[in-house]
Amino acid sequence: MSAWGWAAAALLPPLALVIAAGWRGSLGQRFAAYQLAGSIGTILLVFLSFATDQPSLTDLALTLVLLTLPGTLLFAVFLERWL
Repeated sequence: MSAWGWAAAALLPPLALVIAAGWRGSLGQRFAAYQLAGSIGTILLVFLSFATDQPSLTDLALTLVLLTLPGTLLFAVFLERWL
């Protein structure tokens, strides 16, 4: 496994912790976990694109970056309005 693969594998435990915080935390913790999961997921996809030599994963990471902010804003509006 290349160094990129090891770097991607090193990001899996933090991603698991963020998912656990999003699953069991309070509303504020869930909101922060959603933001952090988007960031970790993006970096993970970039590392995997270099590890597997698939440039299409970089496009997926760019799409995730572009959709994380509007998704977070919609989640904040939902929290403010209905909870």
